[in-house]
Amino acid sequence: MTAENLSVPAAELMIVGHYDKPAGYGTRRPHGSPSWLLLWTQAGEGRVEQAGAAFTVREGDLAVLGPGSAQRYRVAPGAGRWRFWWVHFQPRPSWTAWLAPYALAPGCHLVEGVPAGVRDRADRAFDRALQDARWMPGHTTPAGPPSTTPPPAPAVVMSSPARELVLGAVEEVLVLATASAGAVLASGAEGGDERVRQALDLIAAEPEAQHSVASLARAVALSPSRFAHLFAAETGQTPMGAVRRARVRHAASLLEVTDLDVGQVAAASGFVSPFHFSRAFRREYGLPPRDYRARLRRP
Repeated sequence: MTAENLSVPAAELMIVGHYDKPAGYGTRRPHGSPSWLLLWTQAGEGRVEQAGAAFTVREGDLAVLGPGSAQRYRVAPGAGRWRFWWVHFQPRPSWTAWLAPYALAPGCHLVEGVPAGVRDRADRAFDRALQDARWMPGHTTPAGPPSTTPPPAPAVVMSSPARELVLGAVEEVLVLATASAGAVLASGAEGGDERVRQALDLIAAEPEAQHSVASLARAVALSPSRFAHLFAAETGQTPMGAVRRARVRHAASLLEVTDLDVGQVAAASGFVSPFHFSRAFRREYGLPPRDYRARLRRP
């Protein structure tokens, strides 16, 4: 089953495809899509519009578009072609926090300039996803090594095991893109300040520790005011904002892999109270910790 004519796929469908389109190609959905859409650009340029945001995607850019907003994407004006992978899907709850720093508008995310060293791995993940999408248990074996040329026809994911395989590939791409692009952003590319990188490493290593602006500044031999100013200039967020986000992500991991109750997760993640934890978690993930765990464990 292919998806070439499914211009507005149903919400429950998961579809993987690869296009290499010439100038003049475009898709418009005035009422949006009921599913999420991921666009990974390999070459050329595309123009994307959604939720009041309009931007151009180039090689190494990842766009992730939420459902329900008017949507248009096409080969960028003046560009000869646009070669890209695309996936219609429903995301896992944990993906929200990874994408949040890259939001241009509600439900509209752009991860720009994924480093060249990561792009080949992302390409292989998509190639594998397209092969796995066709896997039916009992009929064939899962996909082998990725091919060098992607098949031309998109594929609708037909089985639950295949869906998990494809979601795993999409998750791999999201982790690779957001983490590597975020590292470049945080370091200010090649000219980033070493002291800010040291502070980010401290936060990542121990998100549950009782960090403060003063303690982080002492660790990198700066005054609190100088450190706060430098950190914001380099990363686009405050030091305590970075700490809060790291704690929430740590908490999400505990909710996913342990049976600790919400209060225990809050304490283990460095929050002073379950109330403050729940409020921070809802701000980052869009739902309370209990609901997040329930969604993960729902059959």
